[in-house]
Amino acid sequence: MKIAVPSRGGLVDEHFGHCKEFLVYKVAEDGSVVEEPVMPSPEGCGCKSGIAADLARAGVTHLVAGNMGDGAVRVLGSRGIAVVRGAQGPARAAAEAFAKGRIADSGTGCAGHGDDHECSH
Repeated sequence: MKIAVPSRGGLVDEHFGHCKEFLVYKVAEDGSVVEEPVMPSPEGCGCKSGIAADLARAGVTHLVAGNMGDGAVRVLGSRGIAVVRGAQGPARAAAEAFAKGRIADSGTGCAGHGDDHECSH
């Protein structure tokens, strides 16, 4: 299993489409989490950016995120990447918690962030 976490400053970014980078972790057979090379986020990283294909080519099977719109969930799913929303805190800790079965998808998609941004997924 390979887990990608949309990140900013080593923390789970609250919104998939705004992240600075994707921290990628491989889960070994013993359950340990091994860090892989960072994947930079493309400009305008939302569901129409092509990042889902890039993540799939890198072997990512799961994406553990703070939040994202339903369009991004569908696009990632179409590439075989399962999405878990509702994570927060350090990216590595979120990946480790998911690998140990301690977090599951919140089921909540984004509706908006602040006064100047409205998600349009």
